[in-house]
Amino acid sequence: MNDIVDKIRSAIETSYCQRTPKSFELSKAAQKYLPSGVVHDSRYIKPYGLYSCNAMGSRKWDVDGNEYIDYFGGHGALMLGHNHPQVIDAIKTQLMRGTHFATNHELEIIWAQKICELVPSAEKVRFHSSGTEATQMAVRLARAFTGRNKLIRFHGHYHGWLDDMTSGYATHFDGSSVIGVPESTTENSIAIDPYDESCLNNLVDSTNDIAAIIVEPLGAATGKVPIDTLFLQSLRNWTSKNNVLLIFDEVVTGFRVSPGGVQGSTDIIPDITALAKIVAGGLPGGAVAGSAEIMNCLDHNACDLLNREKIIHPGTFNACPVSAAAGIETLNIIQQSTACEHANNMAIRLRLGLNHVIKSKGLGWFVYGEASAFHFYMGNELLIQDSAKFYPKEIGRQSLYKQPPDTTRLLKLAMNINGVDMAGWPGGLISAAHTEEDIEETIEAFTKSIELLEPILEF
Repeated sequence: MNDIVDKIRSAIETSYCQRTPKSFELSKAAQKYLPSGVVHDSRYIKPYGLYSCNAMGSRKWDVDGNEYIDYFGGHGALMLGHNHPQVIDAIKTQLMRGTHFATNHELEIIWAQKICELVPSAEKVRFHSSGTEATQMAVRLARAFTGRNKLIRFHGHYHGWLDDMTSGYATHFDGSSVIGVPESTTENSIAIDPYDESCLNNLVDSTNDIAAIIVEPLGAATGKVPIDTLFLQSLRNWTSKNNVLLIFDEVVTGFRVSPGGVQGSTDIIPDITALAKIVAGGLPGGAVAGSAEIMNCLDHNACDLLNREKIIHPGTFNACPVSAAAGIETLNIIQQSTACEHANNMAIRLRLGLNHVIKSKGLGWFVYGEASAFHFYMGNELLIQDSAKFYPKEIGRQSLYKQPPDTTRLLKLAMNINGVDMAGWPGGLISAAHTEEDIEETIEAFTKSIELLEPILEF
């Protein structure tokens, strides 16, 4: 049995390595200068990750000339696909005018105005360089506005790599601190089980120091551990009743689920919204948006009038002119087109097609997701025949993340061999550039990949 598994594993790895010799050479060079040879944890994979050199639309090419249908999409930043011509033109125009003025510029006003037009919770905006910075500011605003300290989060929800957000994301679900983070920080940032309905009421009975609840409004990892609209509404009701602020982390879902994000599609309006990725059109950039009253914690004049301390907020690349140009053009296109609707429809087609293959092979897997996201459940605990039998809440967070040993890695490698690059969780995000042809090719690639893996999946 083990000999068969080892043989299949070796065959997949060998095929992958034979296709990507230049990626291998670059990975060796990277080891000398970069920890683990990568700049982002998600790009670490054995034997080594791909090195890309160019991209267009829904596709990208590695340094060996191999073509891939891309479901990483710039970690979710490329809602319009790679190198959308209008966005590229806007970037080129701004590059010729200047990349950094160290003064105010008109584009930052236009960019903020566009966000306020699209995002229901946005009355005022402050720009940042990343999603991590945006969520940090969202939390700081909540603490400054309420005068309270504690933040409530949910297990598995990713809000950046800052100290407040580490424990209870991927590890340390017992509430202990991760390495490098003081216990005092963790004590004020409490992560709870999103499927335990008693947690919130227990917390309010035990503390009156809660500043805010922060949530990924589709659930952990853009719906890998999904939460429904009723849960979001209960959070809105609970926070309003207890004078706690509600923060939506729409870093991924903003301008993706709908032009107004999850709040735009559900009409559940948070007090503060963190944005990044799509907001900057695929370039570095983030933003915090909220009511004028809350955002005035950053306002010099408002704080002077109220005789309160202002939140200090510098940032060399806040509203970088090039990112602003890309963001404005991207948001204009999303506002004026059916980009979100198209991506959502392509995702429905893909999920149905992948599940058809899974069912035909008799696997205990299921592909699910909301909007333009898709996720694999690979628990192998039951054979799922249709969506009516898939109950994420009953399966639970731990089982939704649980994958057969090494199968996730081998599936990703096999999909690479067959011309598809998807995220390692495993799953992916679909852009407005993906076509029906892309979807059909992906389903075919998945079929071939399962055939490569089938001897392993039998054990």
